[in-house]
Amino acid sequence: MPAALSKRDEVRVEDTWDLSTIYPTTDAWEKNLAWVNEELPKLAAYQGTVGKDAQTLYSLFQLDNKVSEVLGRLYVYAHLLSDEDTANGPNQARVGRVMMLAAKAAAATAFIRPEVLELSQERLGAFFKDEPRLELYRHFLDDWMRAKPHVRSAEVEALLAEAIEPLQAPSQIFNMLNNADLKLPTIKDEQGQDVELTKGNYILFLENKDRRVRKDAFEAMHGSFLNQRNTLAATLNGEVKTHVFGARARHYSSSLEAALDANNIPVSVYTNLVDTVANNLGVLHRYLRLRKKLLGLDELHMYDLYVPMVAEVEYKVTFEQAKATVARALAPLGEDYVADMVRGFDSRWIDVYENQGKRGGAYSGGTYGTNPFVLLNHQDNLNSMYTLAHEFGHSMHSFYTRRTQPFVYGDYTIFVAEVASTLNEALLTPFLLQETSDRLLRMYIINHYLEGFRATLYRQTMFAAFEQQIHAAAEASEPLTADSLSAMYKALNDSYYGAEVHVDDLIAIEWARIPHFYFNFYVFQYATGISAAAALAKQILTEGKPAVERYRRFLTRGSSEYSINLLRDAGVDMASPEPVQQALDLFGEYVGELEKMV
Repeated sequence: MPAALSKRDEVRVEDTWDLSTIYPTTDAWEKNLAWVNEELPKLAAYQGTVGKDAQTLYSLFQLDNKVSEVLGRLYVYAHLLSDEDTANGPNQARVGRVMMLAAKAAAATAFIRPEVLELSQERLGAFFKDEPRLELYRHFLDDWMRAKPHVRSAEVEALLAEAIEPLQAPSQIFNMLNNADLKLPTIKDEQGQDVELTKGNYILFLENKDRRVRKDAFEAMHGSFLNQRNTLAATLNGEVKTHVFGARARHYSSSLEAALDANNIPVSVYTNLVDTVANNLGVLHRYLRLRKKLLGLDELHMYDLYVPMVAEVEYKVTFEQAKATVARALAPLGEDYVADMVRGFDSRWIDVYENQGKRGGAYSGGTYGTNPFVLLNHQDNLNSMYTLAHEFGHSMHSFYTRRTQPFVYGDYTIFVAEVASTLNEALLTPFLLQETSDRLLRMYIINHYLEGFRATLYRQTMFAAFEQQIHAAAEASEPLTADSLSAMYKALNDSYYGAEVHVDDLIAIEWARIPHFYFNFYVFQYATGISAAAALAKQILTEGKPAVERYRRFLTRGSSEYSINLLRDAGVDMASPEPVQQALDLFGEYVGELEKMV
């Protein structure tokens, strides 16, 4: 582990993504920014004419789509460039400029939806007959009509659009504090050498066999956020209040209902998840007892949850080895799938390694008309190989959707976003187990699967329960302070882990460093995603071609149908709690297998 991170200009070009495929220069980006500014008055000129005739509506949608597509490229370029080095001022300024332009565009087009919704079903039906090309937008318009009770007048919609930019302040402040301004301390590694703690190498320290290193990293990370607890409580409180404001402005009964209705997801899907997991904590506690036994500990702490339980196994995998292994593991999805993925590997879709100022974590990004870029902070371990498989699940979903669907359906909803990514992981685990008969290595791989599952389904559902609680508190006009947020978060950890783990007091501040709490009820979809993926992966491995064809079709359909229906067509019904229970049962099976090995 290097003592200090490389600067951005010291990173090998081949280990960086190629953003020139979006814009060859920042000057080209400036020209497109100017073009959008020039087109906005043309869009605004349609105000009051939307219901004139079918041709007017079609031409409006076409221009709006064209402007939105360019705006998407502008944003993605600025966003990715900014994430290379979050301390780079000019790059941050571009993000701010494009966000202001997006708010301006939203305000200029705010009239469209209210005017469309003023049309009667009969009038709209006549439009489809008068202009056959309008058929492209039928599902899009049906979805708008579904949400009609929550759309306000043109004047109110314009005001809400104007509010977009200032309402993004809490998340922007958190992002800058978390990625650019917050300085993490230096700790001593197992050799006693001073090493800079970063968000990228934090997981490595938690996986360290030296318990003193794990404890020091845990306390240094959470202590840093504890020092900023009041500021971070204010930003999260502000974010939650924006969600409450948005829900009330659109006449929803709760923030949760408003967030889920955007994708036509019943609230019961969320509550079923939280309740089903809460009713299955027993198998989590079995796993934790096994972890304590294998680690030889009298007492398990929160910083002991990530270190491999099979300490004798050293599993190092380079980035090149990770790419090759992932390609072989995903062979059941088809030769063309693997070939398209490898082409992405070789075409600089990936920004591979951590550097000074680079955004932490990992994601798949991009937009219609661009490559599906992947940000990594790769370390040579099993977790990073799983991350590669995960993020390329997103990227291949994006690749096939954008290649198949028109712009209006060229993206997919957040609800299905985590299915393709976790399905890749679900295929990687049995592949790795098939590749070895070594008992200890098999135990190590199963441990990795179990911990990944714990971190995804159990942990993300705990996050979902926390989001549910803090939004309910805000809706009841209860203040969200550092103390109240920490108390709620600590109580949930006690509920999930307290039966088998000493829940360290510092875990109470962990909410302050979780960026997903600024994403408006996003995290539950990690848990529903892994549940759907587990069911689909099992079908692919047992049924073969029919299941592969259903799944591959799912990858191409974008948002051309409601998410619940897309998954049902692929072979899993998320309106039922059954997929969540099946995933939890699979977790129990792996726990049982590891118990037998022990």
